[in-house]
Amino acid sequence: MIWNNVLKNTEYKKKYVEYVKNWEEKIHSLLVFDPDRPTPGKAEGGSALSNIPYVVKDNIAVKDFRFTCGSKILENFVSLYDAAVIEKLNTLGAVPIGKSNMDEFGMGSSTDNSALAITNNPWDLERVAGGSSGGSAAAVAAGITPFALGTDTGGSIRQPASFCGVYGLKPTYGSVSRYGAVAYASSLDVIGVLARDISMTETVFDLIKGKDEQDQTTTEYIEDKRNLQKPVFGYLVGDLGLSDSVAKAYKNCIDILKSKGYEVKEIAIPSLEYVIPAYYTISTAEASANLAKFNGIRYGYRSKGTESPLALMKKSRSEGFGEEVKLRILLGTYVLRSGFQDKYYIKAQKIRTKIINDFNNIFGNIDLVVAPAFPTAAFRHGNADLSPYQQRLADKFSAIANLAGIPALSFPAGVYDNLPVGLQFFAPHYSEKLLFNAAKIIAEEIPVPKVPGFKTIEEICEAPRG
Repeated sequence: MIWNNVLKNTEYKKKYVEYVKNWEEKIHSLLVFDPDRPTPGKAEGGSALSNIPYVVKDNIAVKDFRFTCGSKILENFVSLYDAAVIEKLNTLGAVPIGKSNMDEFGMGSSTDNSALAITNNPWDLERVAGGSSGGSAAAVAAGITPFALGTDTGGSIRQPASFCGVYGLKPTYGSVSRYGAVAYASSLDVIGVLARDISMTETVFDLIKGKDEQDQTTTEYIEDKRNLQKPVFGYLVGDLGLSDSVAKAYKNCIDILKSKGYEVKEIAIPSLEYVIPAYYTISTAEASANLAKFNGIRYGYRSKGTESPLALMKKSRSEGFGEEVKLRILLGTYVLRSGFQDKYYIKAQKIRTKIINDFNNIFGNIDLVVAPAFPTAAFRHGNADLSPYQQRLADKFSAIANLAGIPALSFPAGVYDNLPVGLQFFAPHYSEKLLFNAAKIIAEEIPVPKVPGFKTIEEICEAPRG
């Protein structure tokens, strides 16, 4: 592995930059690419991430990089500081070399909702990379970077990871600091990791987790000491509305676990059918409050030709926000109106409590749940395969983990009809180790797929391994 030499060796770097640019002409995964960025720091005694390049979803602050959230309203904004996770990675010598494209403010399942670029899936340029961390997933899948950071509010790491054939970790809520990440829905947002290698995913998570005084939602990470050697698995049964390829991958994964001698039980999540209304009620309500600060006054896009501060705010927000963001702000404002909170918002919070209780009951008898990440493989750009409404309904398998605050990991589960299919594991709070071990079980039978045209860093640089 020469990732930690690629930015230091002039010949390696030249070949690497050429490889990235060739991919970027096709997939547009990055909004910023700066391979000349100086190494931010040196880890004492060396680090597993020393000099390794990575990319960062563009709703996470990296000093002196553009910080757009995929929105016109922040198109020219430059960050003045590093997010807490970036500071941690800086001290380990990892080098942020780019900002990845995303659905505007994290709102979408395709990365088609970005105001600045449309990201294509490396497996099929006519299909989406998923969202909202689609740029991060596409960059990792194409071999542009060994890992990337993303955020997950309702599946925004796991769904694009499954579409692009890589790993995507949504950690336990509160296990990773969100200081320096622009909030979409504060009680749901988590910063996580995407990578082609499960060990890299685990390494990065172990290095960024932990309590941060700058984020009062973080906690000390106390690992759940469950049975790591012989975990009991549960899986959902019944008509889950899966496409043929996802249904085949799901059955195959369960068969693999059974063939390896693991106990696998059928389970039901009674609250699953209520996930989408609860998720969109809570997330849009929080978004309407969080995005109120983008008003054209202090920073960001400012409309011209207005006669009063109120008119300035109204016009700046109308022109600066995209249609999906405006839709969700309006919905969130509606459910928080006086007289409507009990009917919608409070009821959604009660459903959330029911979801948490359902998982507490499930994890009393089993250690891990295997579930679909999304009902289909990557869909085509536009609304030909899935309408925006159908895309929202399909979030139920991913958003349920955010409502419960539990960790979840999307993993590659095979290639069907030339497209990767990902599934996911759920585990109890602070049981990420269980997720990594379970993914390694599947990886023994289903290796991480390679996108046509993918090259390892050794192949890119024409260098020997090791």
